Amino acid sequence: MTSFINNLGIILYATLIYTTPLLYAALGSCFSEVSGVVNIGIEGMMTAGAFTGTVIAYFTGSPWIGFLCGGLAGAFFGMLHAIATVNLGADQTIAGTAINMLGPGIVIMIAKVMFNSTDTIPLEASMKIPRLFRGVFDTSTVFGRFMDNVFANYASTYLVFIAVLIVWFVFYKTRFGLRLRACGEHPQACETLGINVIKMRFLCVCISGFLAGLGGACVTMAISTQFRPISIVGQGFIAIAAVIFGKFRPQGALLGCLLFGFCSGLKVVLGGSSGINMQLISMIPYVVTVIVLILFVGKSRVPSANGKPYVKAK
Repeated sequence: MTSFINNLGIILYATLIYTTPLLYAALGSCFSEVSGVVNIGIEGMMTAGAFTGTVIAYFTGSPWIGFLCGGLAGAFFGMLHAIATVNLGADQTIAGTAINMLGPGIVIMIAKVMFNSTDTIPLEASMKIPRLFRGVFDTSTVFGRFMDNVFANYASTYLVFIAVLIVWFVFYKTRFGLRLRACGEHPQACETLGINVIKMRFLCVCISGFLAGLGGACVTMAISTQFRPISIVGQGFIAIAAVIFGKFRPQGALLGCLLFGFCSGLKVVLGGSSGINMQLISMIPYVVTVIVLILFVGKSRVPSANGKPYVKAK
């Protein structure tokens, strides 16, 4: 029984840890997709955020400045994507693919120039995002260890769940959210009502990049203590799958990210005690992603104008 509770606590802790970066990225994807712009460049934006957050924290010693700068780096690549797709009418899928190639390429080049290394940029413990409620629970008891595992989590984890509530409120309880959703459904009608569709979509794609950048910064400043070129492999696409699973709604994306986070948490526990081949265990999140896409991609209602370039009527 004690072993079961300990493993359950570890799984829940790992679930929350791995859900956090996915959820930041998924919320960002919701902004872009619901406004009518396909953004598969989430992975490249997360990579830019992971690198920038790590480097800024490394030089300033402040995890929060690094965290914020990681978001700004993602927003910069979001802006590039918005210029290409919203202002210039480029194919959104191709532009997103270019961002996924451009982001890692640039950060590896900068890492080579700054650190003479393309492999690893380490962080000291003081440069990581702090954990909350450390030492609050009595870890000498089984229940105390369980509570410590679940609640003594990184501050970024608490912030992302607050962000879900904020994004839900913005989407469904504000005029901005109404206009955002309308731009993804019928941009021509929005124009007749005086809504600037180009401006709205541009802003949403930049917000998408900012949140994806925060997600990337979480990976290197909370989950691990270093940036590596492979730090964000696949996570951007898993976040997009969570959005599809969640039917392009923030509350649905939360459930999808928790599912994928649980798969990663399960991977941690099984990898340490099951004796199963580690390569097979590492496949769990990606296999679940494929299954979810097969089962839910046809059932998700995509915004009517999603992926369609908008040309302002003259």
